[in-house]
Amino acid sequence: MEHDGARDLQRARDFRESSRRSFLIGSAAAAVIAADLSFTRVIQSQRDQTRLLPLDDDRARAQFPNDRWVLFPGYKTSWEEGLWILNSLRPALSRRAQMAVMGYSNRGLDINNVVAAMNRYVDNFRLEKLYFYGHSFGGMVAIEVAARLRDRGIPVELVVLDSSPSSRFDVQDQRMFDGVVLLYEAGVRVPISVRGTYELGERIVHKNERTWSQIVDQTLEQLSPLAPSSELIQSESSYIYHFDLTRFRLSLGDTKVVFAGNPGDGVVDYPRARAGWALGLPDNVVSVDYVTEGALPAHASPQWNPGIYQGILTTVQREYVPVARGGGWKRYT
Repeated sequence: MEHDGARDLQRARDFRESSRRSFLIGSAAAAVIAADLSFTRVIQSQRDQTRLLPLDDDRARAQFPNDRWVLFPGYKTSWEEGLWILNSLRPALSRRAQMAVMGYSNRGLDINNVVAAMNRYVDNFRLEKLYFYGHSFGGMVAIEVAARLRDRGIPVELVVLDSSPSSRFDVQDQRMFDGVVLLYEAGVRVPISVRGTYELGERIVHKNERTWSQIVDQTLEQLSPLAPSSELIQSESSYIYHFDLTRFRLSLGDTKVVFAGNPGDGVVDYPRARAGWALGLPDNVVSVDYVTEGALPAHASPQWNPGIYQGILTTVQREYVPVARGGGWKRYT
């Protein structure tokens, strides 16, 4: 009996210590979450406006004061990742222009705001030549912006499409539209916690395209305060869903369009997208033959495979973007 009493007393102590530890851990976790949510709100509120984010390069600034490459980021791409992608392409792009990334507003993708931001940027820096890089779905945005700028008399010399779908039917996983778009258009916003679970599941499904390290890194990026808002992601899905390439068939003037992709792409149907752009813009598409062979992930991944993408862009610029030197046009790498 004495042993039973001692054992019960010890259990009571252990339970009390365990409860105390749990309470302290829970309180600390709650404080961290509250602080993180507050921090997240501050950061995301600072990204309410659509902005162009410059990537400084002294050599390009001196050589091309009035020319710009503008990168339009892909689906669920944060401002930081957009700059990372652009920096990965810098060695090639800086040979023709200075560089900037279009930062979409966390209030949602509004193409009118994107065009207005681009107009202000052109006016503020008195730009003379524009080149667009469309990263994944950003290629759709780049094409519409190029068409609408031309209406104002601002031609875009070249648009490079990096694994960009030409319509929603080029997207491999059509289930995305069944949920994300319908909820968005019904006025329902997806909570970030639910989105995080979806992000992880999506990346595991496409495990063949990523290492486990990349899966973890990319999932955490979507849960960080720097990640795009759920509203932005849902509005991007809606934009893809409603994109109609036929509207721009006669709106691009002499803008050249180049499509590059990968037959192993598990996100966008490569043969379908390749044919879609060629058929949809027959007067503008000058090549659909550039292949990001060897890139992993296979879909729109210059930040993971800079050498492959830089090589393609160097060739594209040499072919389609001549540079004036010594009073005449001279091609150089």
